[in-house]
Amino acid sequence: MKKSFWSRDWWVGVAITVLLVGASQSSWLQSLERSAYDYGVRSAAGTPNKDVAVIAIDDQSIENLGRWPWPRDLQADVLDILAKGGAKVVGSTVFLSEPQTGEGAEVVASLAEALRASGFVENIESDIDTLRVLIGTLGQTDPEQSVKAYFANSHLATKTSNDVAALMSLFAEAGVQLDSDGRLENSLKALPDVVLPMHFVLEAPLGNPDAELPEFVTRFAMPNVVAPADGAAAFPFASQSPTIPTDRFGKAVTALGHLSATPDIDGGIRAEPLVIRYYDAYYPSLALMVAARSLNMSIEDIVVELGDGVSLGRLHIKTDPYLRMNTFFYADENPFPVDSFFDVLTGNIPPEKYKDKIVLIGATATGVGSTQVTPVSPAMAPVLTLAHSVSSILSEDFFIAPSWASAIEWGLALLAGAFLVFGLPRLRAGPAALVTALLVIALLGTHFVLMTTQGMWLKLVLPVVILIAGYLLLTTKRFLISEQGKERSDLESAESNRMLGLAFQGQGQLDMAFEKFRKCPLDDSMMDLLYNLALDFERKRQFSKAGAVYQYMADHDLKFRDLEQRLARSRALEETVMLGSTGATTANGTLLFDGADVSKPMLGRYEVEKELGKGAMGVVYLGKDPKINRTVAIKTMALSQEFEADELDDVKERFFREAETAGRLNHPNIVTIFDAGEEHDLAYIAMEFLKGEDLSRYTKDGTLLPLNRVIDIVASSANALDYAHSQNVVHRDIKPANIMYQADAGTIKLTDFGIARITDSSKTKTGMVLGTPSYMSPEQLSGKRVDGRSDLFSLGVMLYQLLSGTLPFRGDSMAALMYKIANEPHADILTVRADLPARLKPIVDRALHKDSEKRFQTGAQMEQALRSVIGKAA
Repeated sequence: MKKSFWSRDWWVGVAITVLLVGASQSSWLQSLERSAYDYGVRSAAGTPNKDVAVIAIDDQSIENLGRWPWPRDLQADVLDILAKGGAKVVGSTVFLSEPQTGEGAEVVASLAEALRASGFVENIESDIDTLRVLIGTLGQTDPEQSVKAYFANSHLATKTSNDVAALMSLFAEAGVQLDSDGRLENSLKALPDVVLPMHFVLEAPLGNPDAELPEFVTRFAMPNVVAPADGAAAFPFASQSPTIPTDRFGKAVTALGHLSATPDIDGGIRAEPLVIRYYDAYYPSLALMVAARSLNMSIEDIVVELGDGVSLGRLHIKTDPYLRMNTFFYADENPFPVDSFFDVLTGNIPPEKYKDKIVLIGATATGVGSTQVTPVSPAMAPVLTLAHSVSSILSEDFFIAPSWASAIEWGLALLAGAFLVFGLPRLRAGPAALVTALLVIALLGTHFVLMTTQGMWLKLVLPVVILIAGYLLLTTKRFLISEQGKERSDLESAESNRMLGLAFQGQGQLDMAFEKFRKCPLDDSMMDLLYNLALDFERKRQFSKAGAVYQYMADHDLKFRDLEQRLARSRALEETVMLGSTGATTANGTLLFDGADVSKPMLGRYEVEKELGKGAMGVVYLGKDPKINRTVAIKTMALSQEFEADELDDVKERFFREAETAGRLNHPNIVTIFDAGEEHDLAYIAMEFLKGEDLSRYTKDGTLLPLNRVIDIVASSANALDYAHSQNVVHRDIKPANIMYQADAGTIKLTDFGIARITDSSKTKTGMVLGTPSYMSPEQLSGKRVDGRSDLFSLGVMLYQLLSGTLPFRGDSMAALMYKIANEPHADILTVRADLPARLKPIVDRALHKDSEKRFQTGAQMEQALRSVIGKAA
């Protein structure tokens, strides 16, 4: 009886239908539904609203104006430009929830108050008034007239009181000029329509609010909220913990709107919550208010229909029951004009461009704010998401889910299950596959056509998954219980694995290829394939894996070709590290292998002789160019291990561009670059092999070099930097470890030109930048654009250390060290080492000046100053 039941097919359809209907709200099934939705969004055609424009706080603006947040008078300047250009509505995603008062404004205000409250002003004015009264009581004799005339023309009666009044006026004017919040407030008032953002945490509150919202917020609570006659409406998302603009900004603008996102189960942003609920009040979204103001509508003109949608006059926006609009994301590469904040600020963009436009201002720069996953972009800035939402509202481009959609979706899911129970078991394999495929295509086609032509979203992935899963499970069941099917399955599986193995091998995925080959019957043809696979492992110097393949073959036929010899050799080499590894070690620290039939490892055209050393980014090898018998040092960088996949291509391009730039340098004190290349995701640079060691060992007390030798080394380094800077090449990482010194010859060579630019973007697992800031200039630490004077600062730090055995700036933590470099003076070199010539002090001080304009401007200047010390000492 049990056997008869399990041999039937109908129970498969029942089981699959029940299981998937029960899992309809699971994350994986909802993610599939959202993926189908995203594809429909990307395929739908829509025309972005031509009146929407974006001003981006982008990487260019950050690079030119400094780190965010900027002084608010910069934002005020751009708003003034928009007011001059005649922008209709300005919306911003920049939160202005905290006042921004500069130290200068506070100082001026305190000085003005101190002067106002001082006895100086009060006593001077009182004395002047008293003298006027006394003189007025004198008679009309000539001496008295002389006294009156003298007082009337004296400084006490004229200049002193005027000076006090002028000084008070200057303090008042300075306070106004330094009040950046005041500047921004006036600029906000000057525009006809400005909408600022608020933020709410979308969680239902448990009690009452901590405090009442100010009037400038509550005036945007939506007054026109309509509930259905049956009272069965759903409500928008509840919220708490509002973040609002400061009073002066909130009172200066024409509207406020919330900027709170509602991500889907997979973290994607697909819908705009047009309205949220804060206790008993309803507040509009920023996109809704921007759209309303562009249509000359106020908060009173917006009608909220609970559970159905939002109306702006004759414009009705259909939403889901929670008043979320399914935003139309325009799939064009650049649907809206986006201008750089810096270009607008500096006048590169004419103000007239924004006449009668809806201008949205927000951050797009890397690291400023968080990005959002949308159907058309994996990392969209919130201001661009806002642009899509505003355009969707004004162009009526949103997607709708009809009220009858849920009934259709569940009905189709049950019909799919009915097909699995009653239809599919009665069909042979060929017709079953055809009918199932046609049903799946019909469902997906309906989903696609409705979205792209009607803007209508039906969730049809569930019936599609029921059909596919049911067909696959039923087919598998039939296949497994049939002996003939099992034999046919073995043959087909072997051929499939064989083809998959060859495909993986062709793609360089040798481990996957071996896994597939092992699933095939081991005959002579497979032995050939496995032999070639083992050779590919050897070419990649993965000898332990090659040995595993040889051993698998040997279990079948040890006498196959030269298998016995290759197996023995692979066993001898299987403990060898792979080229480029920074974590493994070998017994002798070299990549040379014993055995006459084993060729040396190759990087490009270079033979690797041995390992010279390891660094944070890779390994340095001694190599030889066999064509011209030249000995080289090969520096390797495992870029794929140091950088994320999405930035790897950019880093590789920068790596080879920097290597090319460094390769053009030709100077006796700069290491010569011969070649650069990439092999097995391992980038390398072949350069001149240098004898000697770096200067790090000469930076400690007890190992310091003689004074004249130190000055000669630093002067030669300055000469090399002067040449590099003349070729528009900045080193960016001058330190003792990057200068090679050959003691017997007294020569130095600067190394690692261009490597600093690559490692700047490399992060360790904890997120810290590789290296130490001890030798960095103040402008380099602050992220500003650096030039050759930054290298001269670093050279000054090295000069100080080589002379004194200590660094000029030290701190207990990275943050403390960076603060001292940027803000505190270094210790006088003569107090650290009193026996140094006094002529060295101004040279060291000038090299370590915080202001780059007051340092040595060229390496030649620094070299000349240093060599003059040697000349005078001699």
